[in-house]
Amino acid sequence: MKTVSSIVENYIKTKPFLLNALSLGIINLTSLSRNIMTELESEFGKEVKQGAVVMALKRLTEELDFRLNHKINKVIKNIGEITVRSALTDYTFAASETVLNKQADLIADINALPDIFYTSSRGVNETNIVVSNSINHLVDKHFASEKLIQKLDNLASITVKLPKENIVVPGIYYFIFQRLAWEGIIINEVISTSNEFTILVSEEQVDVAFKVIKDLKN
Repeated sequence: MKTVSSIVENYIKTKPFLLNALSLGIINLTSLSRNIMTELESEFGKEVKQGAVVMALKRLTEELDFRLNHKINKVIKNIGEITVRSALTDYTFAASETVLNKQADLIADINALPDIFYTSSRGVNETNIVVSNSINHLVDKHFASEKLIQKLDNLASITVKLPKENIVVPGIYYFIFQRLAWEGIIINEVISTSNEFTILVSEEQVDVAFKVIKDLKN
């Protein structure tokens, strides 16, 4: 059975930035209720009183303050070291039966090279490789016969070490990526393990991205 509270919550959940603004308490609930009345009434199928919408928003805001802020902030405050690497190139190749052998050959070539950045991930249809641009010539050599889908130069990586609690608290990545989106940061790639993640951004945006993530701890 639909209630005013349920349709308000479902509406807000489809608006990520509005959801976070509510959790921060920076929105006038009366003005918001007035602006969304038409959509809510369409969903409810009959007239909705504005006072009921305001009360539903107030209750939702109080719940969000606990569900989003308290739990997530506890994890965010314990973010570990943040590591930045620059001068990276991001390759995307079509998946093939030979691409893994090419990766093995590349790793054999770079294994003894100091201070080289290398990471890879494999999807259903694509294989992604990120390397220091100093070894681009090796990637180009080994993967010459593979189908190159995309190549992005002049990238930087930001690797963030998360506390172990990150795997049991929902919304950690959403919280961080939303802050980056607010600053207009374009994330080219995301690479993650259980307790750390790495994002790739352009070298032009890496300073702003680093500051956003660092400021989350404050």
